[in-house]
Amino acid sequence: TRSLTITSADQSMFEKAQGEKVTLPCTFELSEEDEGPLDIEWVLIPADNQKRELIIIMYSVDRVYDQYYAATTRRMQFSNLDPKSGDGSLDILNLKAADTGTYQCKVKKAPGVQSQKIQLTVLVKPARTKCSIEGSQEIGKDVTLKCVSQEGSPLLSYDWRRVSGTQHLPATSVLNKNTGELLLKNASREYSGRYNCVASNRVGTDECSVELNVTPPVNTAAIIVGAIIGTLLGLSVLCSIIFCFCKKHREKKYEKEVHHDIREDVPPPKSRSSTARSYIGSNRSSLGSMSPSNMEAYTKTPYSQVPSEDFERTPAQNPAFAPSKVAAPNLSRMGAVPVMIPAQSKDGSIV
Repeated sequence: TRSLTITSADQSMFEKAQGEKVTLPCTFELSEEDEGPLDIEWVLIPADNQKRELIIIMYSVDRVYDQYYAATTRRMQFSNLDPKSGDGSLDILNLKAADTGTYQCKVKKAPGVQSQKIQLTVLVKPARTKCSIEGSQEIGKDVTLKCVSQEGSPLLSYDWRRVSGTQHLPATSVLNKNTGELLLKNASREYSGRYNCVASNRVGTDECSVELNVTPPVNTAAIIVGAIIGTLLGLSVLCSIIFCFCKKHREKKYEKEVHHDIREDVPPPKSRSSTARSYIGSNRSSLGSMSPSNMEAYTKTPYSQVPSEDFERTPAQNPAFAPSKVAAPNLSRMGAVPVMIPAQSKDGSIV
């Protein structure tokens, strides 16, 4: 007795690049013994056996159901619009890395039941590959050219080539295809030029390039000496600025103190005319009460001795003025010149 059988080729593994399309085959033949309704079901078997299978798409009673797995909606469909004709193959569009897994096709038509498993691996092409230089680009130094792809499924392989000059790698170069590092030992000026790196895996390639410029060693001693001299000059200028600032500050402070002392301790003198009139009026009041015999002492008083304002008194406060007690230093300090004007009364006495 013949029953339902799957006739698709026994290809259990597929490798495709991300973004591409793949068709997982599932063709079958029905027998006269199979009289039940036809069901075609595709499921995704998780890597963890503890998890349940996920139904992706199903054909049952002349109808397609593809709303089971949201991540594959509108990306997975039957290759044949009429799967009951014997072709239940599955098309997966715009492949993603998450589509990697084991897929199983189940065909049911009672009493016959057949299934087939297919392993799908979605590989990511190398992308965003970057080249860089590590180390000093000086003659006699070791320089390392690095190449790394930000995206790409393993195993990635890296290869360097020179695109300028002789287009051959230097004889002292050491290449690591797994890490993408190219070591150039004891670099010379002839190593200068553009280098290109190619990152590749089973589904694609990506490239980047870098420019190497090997130069003579830098005179570090001259740079250090120049830096020291520049630092010392900068410090000297800074010290000069600080010294001038402090000196100016002290001068301003001294001027303020001197001005303050003169204003408080030495009051401004009165005019000479007012000082003389005060002095004469004081002497007149004193001479009026003395005899002519005492006039000789007063006439001998130096005219340069004029009392200061500190010793001025009204006649009521100082009735007996003593000329000998007039302080000469105060008079000289004030810069006043005494003026003696003797007067004679009608009876012949000096007033």
